[in-house]
Amino acid sequence: MARPQTAQPVNTSLRKLAVVVATAISGLPVSALAAEQPAEETITVTATPTAQESAWGPSATIAAKRTATATKTDTPIEKTPQSVSVVTREEMDTHQPASVKEALGYTPGITVATRGASDTYDAVKIRGFGSVNQNNYLDGLKLQGDFYNEVIIDPYMLERVELMRGPTSVLYGKSSPGGIITMVSKRPTTDPLKEVQFKMGTDNLWQTGFDFSDAIDDEGVWSYRLTGVARSNDDQQQFAKQKRYAIAPSFSWRPDDKTNFTFLSNFQDSPETGYYGWLPMQGTVVPLANGKHLPTDFNEGAPNNTYSLSHKMVGYSFDHAFNDTFTVRQNLRYVESKTAQKSVYGTGIDPLNPLMLNRGTVVDNEKLHNFAVDTQLQSTFSTAAVEHTLLTGVDFQQMRNDINATFGTAPQLDLSNPVFSDYDFGSAAPYQQNKQKQTGIYVQDQAEWNQFVLTVGGRYDWLTQSTRAYQANNYTERDDSQFTGRAGLNYVFDNGIAPYISYSESFEPNSGADFYGNTFKPSKGRQYEAGVKYVPGDRPIVLTAAIYQLTKTNNLMSDPDHVYSSVQGGEIRSRGVELEAKAALSANVNMTASYTYTDAQYTDDTTLQGNTPEQVPTHMASLWGDYTFNAGPLSGLTVGTGGRYIGSSWGDPANSFKVASATIVDAVVKYDLARVGMAGSSVALNVNNLFDRDYVASCFATYGCFWGAERQVVATATFRF
Repeated sequence: MARPQTAQPVNTSLRKLAVVVATAISGLPVSALAAEQPAEETITVTATPTAQESAWGPSATIAAKRTATATKTDTPIEKTPQSVSVVTREEMDTHQPASVKEALGYTPGITVATRGASDTYDAVKIRGFGSVNQNNYLDGLKLQGDFYNEVIIDPYMLERVELMRGPTSVLYGKSSPGGIITMVSKRPTTDPLKEVQFKMGTDNLWQTGFDFSDAIDDEGVWSYRLTGVARSNDDQQQFAKQKRYAIAPSFSWRPDDKTNFTFLSNFQDSPETGYYGWLPMQGTVVPLANGKHLPTDFNEGAPNNTYSLSHKMVGYSFDHAFNDTFTVRQNLRYVESKTAQKSVYGTGIDPLNPLMLNRGTVVDNEKLHNFAVDTQLQSTFSTAAVEHTLLTGVDFQQMRNDINATFGTAPQLDLSNPVFSDYDFGSAAPYQQNKQKQTGIYVQDQAEWNQFVLTVGGRYDWLTQSTRAYQANNYTERDDSQFTGRAGLNYVFDNGIAPYISYSESFEPNSGADFYGNTFKPSKGRQYEAGVKYVPGDRPIVLTAAIYQLTKTNNLMSDPDHVYSSVQGGEIRSRGVELEAKAALSANVNMTASYTYTDAQYTDDTTLQGNTPEQVPTHMASLWGDYTFNAGPLSGLTVGTGGRYIGSSWGDPANSFKVASATIVDAVVKYDLARVGMAGSSVALNVNNLFDRDYVASCFATYGCFWGAERQVVATATFRF
């Protein structure tokens, strides 16, 4: 990895000089190369620029400097007109997250604890806004979910995870106004890679993974990558378990430096996804009527609850440069995903008996098919003194989800003396079929003049949604079309400081109809953002600061004249400040820090006006640092620690109660086995929630609260050969 360099004495040995040069060229961690040195020798390396980082590939340090999320082009972060955070493979290897949302735990602007300790889905809130389904993208294409059916990607399969905050419809179509999560799959390399990883830890965790890649022929025209993982563990809640099996074969064809075709696939089966329930406010946020709290491993469901998810996806990423001006790219993917569950879950305390929990049941089987393709033409040219990167594109996606489901009630549970027994769920009946089809055309120009970068884009979408409700014998269909735009201006100083301003828009469909049968129009998002980024060209440092105002209109709200009906016209406003720092400060020290201030409010609503949306902390912060010994008797040892602060939040839309703040401390100890002749291998011990803090992570209603994750201790052994 590239690090800051200090002058070496004239008599520096050729061996030391070779290590410095090799580090600068390869971008490998200094700690790995320093392992070749005698323990008493010390080498400090500076951040000399390494080989060009790609927005779709690995980063040399934790401070990735390029992204494609905000522009769909390979763009330096300081030239993007919106806030983007990148979690690199190196950062994930340090923290060893169990889920994608956990990988974003030290990132500003996102609430990752909306489901507490549960990792069934990557459900998050960004800048105060959530979404009915996940708002996640893989390799440039949306992982479209529906009802309970979502695609979950294991973080071991990924090269990087990125978070783009604010409206993104100008490039991606229908989307929550808060932002999106994007992921980049591990891709074939022409350099040999052979990795095997083993994990064991708290809650009977056992996991193994492998990652192999190499060129197939001598010229490197053909290459492959095969990544896989298998995981089994008890969940925090009693009765619940997790099992996951995933494999991702990929192949690349690079006949020349202008053409790259990569076949990408991912197959994952999670026969057990763990706990997916919730507990009442009583017993978590406040004591039960008997003065006691429910234990953090309490499961209100039945011992024979089951929940499974699986998916199969195949596709490709293709790009070809015709010349220095024109490059065509296309991403394509087909996904089949399935989910099945038989669940008993809590529905709230009995108002007549405050120690009895009412419970509901669901039996659900779903099968979803999704096809998506995005075709782009990138044109690079100049007009007078202005350099343009013009992106034009058209994307299409189509989804169909067939749902069999049955809902019912289960016997009450006595919370003072719970007696658990299996439940006879019965079978699911045909429930409904949901379809979506979206076609969008878009154009974007990134125009650079002197040190100004003007990004302007527009998109027009055609969207069709339909629902066939079998039990109600009802069919509804709605067609919508929508234009969204964005404009942003950056000024990039020579020293890497880049102030910017931007305006962006989004739209998000609403399902259902009002009391009179009128289907709802899409909601709309509008954001104004200003900030400054510092990305020096000669240092692995990325600092960002942003302020914004984001407004969602056409929000659904309660119909004051008809119970259980909704009307449209509500408004939610979110204002905030976000700060982030990622830096490889030296050959020894990595550091990340973040701060989030969010002021969210229902500014127009029939019943909630003036309230704050639930699960949105006003303040969040994080700080992490790790130190690697590159000399002396501790050479090869890395120690790191950090903390995450989650501020208090309202527990329901009515703002009837609050969830207290919490600070969670994490730590890692890692040893580089290159010091004992095993280059590239390591052993590590990660501890999350070091002091085993009991805390309520969030609530969305008086009946829906979530305990945060207990202390987790995980040992990881990674071997490369």
